[in-house]
Amino acid sequence: MFRDKNGSNRNRFFIFIVVEHLTGVCNVKRLVRTTICYMFSVWLILTSVLRVQAAPDVSAPSYILMETSTGQIICEQEADVRRSPASITKIMTLLLIFDHLDTGRIKLEDEVITSAHAKSMGGSQVFLEEGEVQTLETMIKCIAVASGNDACVAVAEYIAGSEEEFVKLMNQRAEELRMDNTHFVDCCGLSDSDEHYTTARDVAIMSRELITKHPEVYDYTKIWMEDITHVTRQGSTTFTLSSTNKLLKQYEWTTGLKTGSTSKAKYCLSATASKDGIDLIAVVMAAPDNKVRFQDAMALLNFGFSVSNIYIDENKEALPAQLVKGGVEDTVNLSFAGEFRYLDTKGSNLSQIEKTITLPEEIMAPVEEGQPVGEAVYKLDGQRIGGVSIVAAKSVDKAGYWDYVRKVLRNFLL
Repeated sequence: MFRDKNGSNRNRFFIFIVVEHLTGVCNVKRLVRTTICYMFSVWLILTSVLRVQAAPDVSAPSYILMETSTGQIICEQEADVRRSPASITKIMTLLLIFDHLDTGRIKLEDEVITSAHAKSMGGSQVFLEEGEVQTLETMIKCIAVASGNDACVAVAEYIAGSEEEFVKLMNQRAEELRMDNTHFVDCCGLSDSDEHYTTARDVAIMSRELITKHPEVYDYTKIWMEDITHVTRQGSTTFTLSSTNKLLKQYEWTTGLKTGSTSKAKYCLSATASKDGIDLIAVVMAAPDNKVRFQDAMALLNFGFSVSNIYIDENKEALPAQLVKGGVEDTVNLSFAGEFRYLDTKGSNLSQIEKTITLPEEIMAPVEEGQPVGEAVYKLDGQRIGGVSIVAAKSVDKAGYWDYVRKVLRNFLL
């Protein structure tokens, strides 16, 4: 066989070229894969950041978006600027009405008489006549649906004796709720006084109080149209209540709540909505026109629903009995103070939330029912995100001399 004396070198050179080529191809492929992974990671980070930080397009100067169950704020702008609230004042009026219904002092069937002062109210009204009688429930509909100033004043007088006394109750309730930037001078929001003011944050606070403490208010705020009957000396006439909240027809997840507008306040709205187990409150103040306030509210609600995820632990599992030292009983049963809720708007993996129960070895008597004993602590990515108290399910008195005698005898007999 003929053999070229330089063939070996040529072969080695050829192999070197091939290896270099293949190595280069592999490096290019590796570089492409690395670049794609890097770009994908950057995209994930950017979309996550944008998901959290991208604010909705809102025209109103003041707004706030709150998740109802936790009270957590999702986004806000000028939420603590004092502004005239117009008829969203009636949220506080409705809150007081339902507070009083809960006490049993008043009932939905009660008859409310319209005074001359109530009849004289201007602005939005349901045209009640002096001396006209309506049930309290009908008056609530007039307030919640048609924003009737006359009905609002009539109920205020029925509950407190006068509008002035009712307004005092409104301001007391605002103080209880720590609505630090709120002061009322009337019960319906018709006043343009500089002393009648609130903020988007405070409106969200009282809206949350109303719908969480009195969810039955939705039975009225969801009404689009309903007829009532005026019965006066002139006879009976039918009057149709029409909701001022256009979101009831424009936004399918709407549950309430209240509109308001005056020349000073411009256009205001506290909107509530519920979707996929998430409840939101969107407050808009001083929007430039009627249409914009509803657009702003929908933009806020859509944003909230798009970024919100709720973790709920109902805390129904059984807890071990707690040892009690020096009590008439040696142990006491425990219970969770309530459920735990956590709102996430960052796209976190909520399945990674860890729950830890912390309890002492023993507690000293006496023990009061509801007394905090320990805590369920929740962590996500190693960071505490909240907790729920663990409390005594009943009281345990401190043991006296004869209690110890009985314990000794019982143990001896056993």
